[in-house]
Amino acid sequence: MAHQSGLIAKDTAGSSSASERKTLLRFLICGGVGHGKSAAVGRLLYDCRTTPADAAYCFFSTDRRSFQVFDVPGQESYTRNLLTAAGTADMAVVLVDACEGLGSEARRDSYLLSALGIRRVVLAVNKMDLIGYRREAFESICVEYQNFANQIGLTHVIAIPLSALRGDNVTSSSSNMLWYDGPTLLESLESMKVTVRLAPERDGELNSGDVQASLHTPSAVGDQLQATVIWLHNEPMLPGRPYVMKIGTSTVGATITSLKHKINVSTLEHLAARKLEIDQIGVCNLGLDRRIAFDAYTENRETGGFVLLDRLTNEILGAGLIDYALRRAENIHWQALDVNKSARSDLKRQKPCILWFTGLSGAGKSTIANLVEKRLLSTGSHTYLLDGDNIRHGLNNDLGFTEADRVENIRRVAQVARLMVDAGLIVLVAFISPFRSERRMARELVAAGEFVEVFVDTPLAEAERRDVKGLYRKARRGEILNFTGIDSPYEVPENPEIRIDTVSTSAEQAAALIVAKLARMGILKEGCDRLTAHAK
Repeated sequence: MAHQSGLIAKDTAGSSSASERKTLLRFLICGGVGHGKSAAVGRLLYDCRTTPADAAYCFFSTDRRSFQVFDVPGQESYTRNLLTAAGTADMAVVLVDACEGLGSEARRDSYLLSALGIRRVVLAVNKMDLIGYRREAFESICVEYQNFANQIGLTHVIAIPLSALRGDNVTSSSSNMLWYDGPTLLESLESMKVTVRLAPERDGELNSGDVQASLHTPSAVGDQLQATVIWLHNEPMLPGRPYVMKIGTSTVGATITSLKHKINVSTLEHLAARKLEIDQIGVCNLGLDRRIAFDAYTENRETGGFVLLDRLTNEILGAGLIDYALRRAENIHWQALDVNKSARSDLKRQKPCILWFTGLSGAGKSTIANLVEKRLLSTGSHTYLLDGDNIRHGLNNDLGFTEADRVENIRRVAQVARLMVDAGLIVLVAFISPFRSERRMARELVAAGEFVEVFVDTPLAEAERRDVKGLYRKARRGEILNFTGIDSPYEVPENPEIRIDTVSTSAEQAAALIVAKLARMGILKEGCDRLTAHAK
């Protein structure tokens, strides 16, 4: 009876006396499907004379404390629910089925809890009645869990053997386990120390997005961060794809600049990866479009946690926990130069811009772009043509055709095009560029009016009929994977500046139409009349 596991210890430091004001403890309960979460919550509510509510969370109270409990489903697809609950919870109950032992669900949930800043956990080993209340089985699970907890930074763990169905050690001590002399589940919740809560700020003191910090321990500021990212969407997370980050009351543009590794939460192994699928966790570097104030998530949840949103739909895609600012963010600064884009474009007597040709393979993008450049060159324009196939011979020869590689392919060429615009050039970009998100990213790299999207609109059947390079035939035979229009999507531009119907318009006619449009847009500061006449 006197034996006590290293995990089994009463936490009396936060006990409430009768004279103290009743405090509120927010806790979540998680575990595998069928492990008994609902039974444990139901027993707590029943014994505390509270009517169970058909909801994800509910309130109950004892003489010593009030409680809010979040019942988190056990399936991996409910990661979002666990993140939501953990964002406001003071501690967690991790429930394990004694018959099954410590499984992947408990390891995964515990890893997430630790990553989300929860350090106080009750390990509830349930269904002890089904294994004959065997002490050695309980202690074996305790030792295994403690080893895992030590690796992930769970600093305060209380282990309790119980049977939620029979009520053993839920609210009253069990006569079936006299070898256990630790607290019941309810006692551990009543005595658990509560996280310090700050009073609401007074209206008018701070503006939206501002951060109030101690003079001696100010928040960090940066635009390049390392963070742990938990992906929540069916569409994978792809490095190079632009997202929107919402952190506190601030909203900034964000890009995953690199995925350093993903994490196997059962073994804590670091695995090489090019993308994150739904419910996967990875350590990433992020680049932001402006500097923000933040803290490490382990120090402050409010200023260290963020969500990633889709730039077009505002849908939540993932959640992140900031680790620290990258050192290079502090050491790299923008160098001011005396010769700027305006001076370069004035010298060339033209308005620099990007003509972005997009469409299916075989649509005629390169052919039309080539004819447009010839016409512009004949009028004295300063141009450069970036062609998708040509770029893959050099700058992008390390990239394949997976979705992740396509995103990086466009990110690189968009940055090159931006530099060419800064040089005062009219740069023509002929890339399939199948995803709206990447085309929008390229548009936002330059000033308003400096990006002209040209949709070379060719139906798939017509592109296949032409099949000049024989690529569609290979794709249909399965010799080429991730081919746009066959087994990889093409997202049609919604509002392009120029649309060319190549079924009814020849390449020469298309080039003339584009040049005429550029002249009307005032792309060239001189010679517009000559351009228009030449286009006609």
